[in-house]
Amino acid sequence: MKRITQSQLLKRLSLAVFLLVCFSAAAMAQDPDEVIKEDENEQKIEKIATNTESELDYADLLQEMDYYLKHPLNLNTAKASDLTNLIMLNDIQISNLLTHIEKNGKLISIYELQSIDGFDEATINSILPYVKVTNESASRFNFKDALQYSNHDLFIRYQRTLEQQAGYMPITDSALAESPNSRYLGSPEKLYIRYRYKFFNKISFGITGEKDAGEQFFAGAQKNGFDFYSAHLMVSNMGLVKSAVVGDYHVQFGQGLTFWTGMGFGKSSDVINIKKLAQGIRPYTSVDENLFMRGGAVTLGWKGFDLTAFYSRKKIDANATGIDSLSNELLLISSLQETGLHSTPSEVADRKSLLQQVIGGHLAYRNRRLNIGFTAAQTLFDATLERQLQLYNQFDFVGDKNFNMGLDYSYIFRNINFFGEASRSWNGGMAFLNGVMLSLDPHISVSVLYRNYQKNYQALYTSAFAEGSSNTNEEGFFTGLTIKFNPKWNLASYCDFYNFRWLKYRVNAPSGGQDYMTQLTYKPNKKLEMYVKYRYEKKAENSGDELAEIDYPEDLTKQSFRYNLSCQISPSVSLKNRVEFLIYQKGSAPAENGYLVYQDIRYKHAKLPVSFSARYALFQTDSYDARLYAYENDVLYAYSIPAYYYKGTRFYIMAKVKLQRHLDFWIRYSITNYSNQTVVSSGLTEIQGNHKSEIKAQLRLKF
Repeated sequence: MKRITQSQLLKRLSLAVFLLVCFSAAAMAQDPDEVIKEDENEQKIEKIATNTESELDYADLLQEMDYYLKHPLNLNTAKASDLTNLIMLNDIQISNLLTHIEKNGKLISIYELQSIDGFDEATINSILPYVKVTNESASRFNFKDALQYSNHDLFIRYQRTLEQQAGYMPITDSALAESPNSRYLGSPEKLYIRYRYKFFNKISFGITGEKDAGEQFFAGAQKNGFDFYSAHLMVSNMGLVKSAVVGDYHVQFGQGLTFWTGMGFGKSSDVINIKKLAQGIRPYTSVDENLFMRGGAVTLGWKGFDLTAFYSRKKIDANATGIDSLSNELLLISSLQETGLHSTPSEVADRKSLLQQVIGGHLAYRNRRLNIGFTAAQTLFDATLERQLQLYNQFDFVGDKNFNMGLDYSYIFRNINFFGEASRSWNGGMAFLNGVMLSLDPHISVSVLYRNYQKNYQALYTSAFAEGSSNTNEEGFFTGLTIKFNPKWNLASYCDFYNFRWLKYRVNAPSGGQDYMTQLTYKPNKKLEMYVKYRYEKKAENSGDELAEIDYPEDLTKQSFRYNLSCQISPSVSLKNRVEFLIYQKGSAPAENGYLVYQDIRYKHAKLPVSFSARYALFQTDSYDARLYAYENDVLYAYSIPAYYYKGTRFYIMAKVKLQRHLDFWIRYSITNYSNQTVVSSGLTEIQGNHKSEIKAQLRLKF
């Protein structure tokens, strides 16, 4: 078969997009209101992503926000749980809104929100695309409506790196036999398919399949096609049954200290809303192969009381170290594998090798201002986890079962919200956090949070507020402040002081750190916004001196400066510019610098159903340690937050075409060129050359 070059592939793709635009131009024009809503959606996602350093799975959040864009929440009939699921209002705002409607009747206009405490102009503008105000009554379920007014979405996505990576290069059979993990088993394509049915907030059904790059497809270890499948069926607001789900689902209670799966936000420029808004049980629609439950769950509600019970049983990836020679039964494991990749023989050997069962429940009492909940959950494995013992991990979980229980609370007094959670693990380890959010006046708000997670606290599913990657061995005090000088100027700032009383990975002594952030935003109108941001971080890390007898920790500091400008220069064209500079220093070594400059442009034709977005970026860093991150626009329900390091340029362009009323098509091309490198990446992903490019295409059918 003749090999298609990269330039030939790009020419064919460009021609295909052009023909698709010409074909669809006569079909329909793009709805201006839809354009505005999509812009608001992407801006909100970007705000979260660019201010959160953690690697998070944004797929669920993207889907939820897109749903509310298409089906705005009616504030006159929304319950407290509905407003919580919106993930845009805090508990004080929700309480004030419901109290206002209870005292004064239904809202007449969306702008009546201005008379409610906590709803300033910026807050109202941020929720406008996702809510509405009508006199419609809350819909009641019937099967006829479930068929007539339901929504169906079918997604098909293709993605691959265009350059040849080391893992796909030819190799002799003898060499492969000696080193079986030196090549990928499958093809370089990444494939994704998803179907979802949804009837308002009553019924949700979906099935998802994904194949990662390098994994086999209808061959070898994946004879059933995709490496990962997920499905769910969920019903909500059915009388006594507030929600019930079978299949794959998320569980979120309290502040994420006892039990929480799915994404939980950490520190960001939204310095006041540090409280997590638990959604109880909800369907799982993403492709993370670990952080979800598989089984069934139900929540019953009666007179302010909610009772949730859940059970999960699934096979997870683990590294086996002990197997019974007679029964071939797994006895010991050294670690849990969380990458979700099964592209080499060793990864396939770890695939679904350990049975995990989780059973738990949550009992809560809620009224307008008080919320108290108790959570208990037990995790069971069919083999014993015995980690390779190191000084830093000697308090980590080992064994074949764990039990966690915790008490969470939230109380609103006027414009003050007290909240917290205390939790205990099976071995007696304790963890707790307490926080408060308050509005001193309409222009000044403050948040304070104290957490103390003991070194021997053990929990496998948590996402509480923390500096570290897990909710253990950490004590910290966080303070946030926002000052709204006027509708145009806003200042947000936080400081976070924390200590680790025991050793950590790559830190051979108890240590501590500080984190400061200040952001000044100027938004004179809806079309223009700019901000300047400064962040300073200081923590400890081993020196890495291989010649020293003891690898002592030393101070590691990072300072970053950012200027960001976004403007809508016409109904069709918007621009965004960013300049960011970073200083990285470890111990007494010379400081390392990095910078990133980029220009974004987005174009949406006023009449034709086509839109484009593109970026050109320049970057240079002295090392990988001085890397910077930036969020990029991507196809719907996907996300891209690449790291910029070394010296080079990055470019991407994405087009969206509405082929017909119910058919959308995306295509995206990106390339990073390095001017001071001759090899990109390492190991099986190594590319001989100075550039790496990727193509991504997606088709969506709505009916």
